[in-house]
Amino acid sequence: MMSAPNHSSSHPAVFILVGIPGMEKSHVWISIPFCLMYTVALLGNSVLLVTIAKDQSLHEPMYILLCMLAVCDLLLSTATVPKTLSVLWSVSTKISFSGCLAQMFSVYFIFVAESAILLAMAFDRYIAICDPLRYSATLTRSAIAKVGAVALIRSFCIMFPAIFLPKRLPYCGHNVMPHTYCEHIGVARLACADITVNIWYGVTAGFLSAGLDAISIAVSYALILRSLRGLPSLRASPKALHTCGSHLCVIAMFYIPAFFSFLAHRFGQRVPRHVLISLANLYVVVPPMLNPIVYGVRTRQIRERVARLLLLGGSGIRT
Repeated sequence: MMSAPNHSSSHPAVFILVGIPGMEKSHVWISIPFCLMYTVALLGNSVLLVTIAKDQSLHEPMYILLCMLAVCDLLLSTATVPKTLSVLWSVSTKISFSGCLAQMFSVYFIFVAESAILLAMAFDRYIAICDPLRYSATLTRSAIAKVGAVALIRSFCIMFPAIFLPKRLPYCGHNVMPHTYCEHIGVARLACADITVNIWYGVTAGFLSAGLDAISIAVSYALILRSLRGLPSLRASPKALHTCGSHLCVIAMFYIPAFFSFLAHRFGQRVPRHVLISLANLYVVVPPMLNPIVYGVRTRQIRERVARLLLLGGSGIRT
């Protein structure tokens, strides 16, 4: 009597990451900007966190949410970039099957949590501009803590099934992945079985998380713009819009490349693979690098505190 196929035994022990297909000869050169961007992301977000943590005047909802965003940026880039660099430098191109699933879950878990934080920041701007008298009563520290907890719980519930979908597939010895880190569809495409469920789960999970968040953010800013039209002072509109400018820049940097990469991986069969892989690498390092720069340049309070912190650090070194 024939036994049923054992899918667990068909899982490869390791995956071999080949980097960016067709650009293997340029891997070392490609790694240089990635390494620089990762270094800037680590320094920028760390300085932002230290600055806000040390200054009591910045312990307000907007800045606490900004700290959450910085933590997500640090985790997102750190979950992928070190492995990407090891692949590009040919130091280590192998990753275990369980390690691959852990990395894949980490990337999506952090991404969905960061999307929720961006939505919370949009709500913060909406209350501050459209209903300022209720701002202090609505956005308390307790409320912000609950927002963070809900963001983590929602992210876990949405992305937890993603661990099991690749595990149920047989791989028939296929373990060479044209990527620099583990990505759900990239793993699923190595399987010798139908992956329709994986594709539609990814689409559904993306819509229920980042998709709905992006729609909600768009609605909140539409309400903000409508409210700004009714402001009696012409000087108030530019000032209020300036407080939203940093957030809008961050939103654009976060969602545009992520959505393009997400849709192209599933439906863009004619998009060159090296373009897909390059974009997938950019969206986990470029926003974490630029977010603290955007807020540091456009937010006077942060800019002044960072300058003061650096001056104090410099004087401490001289003494």
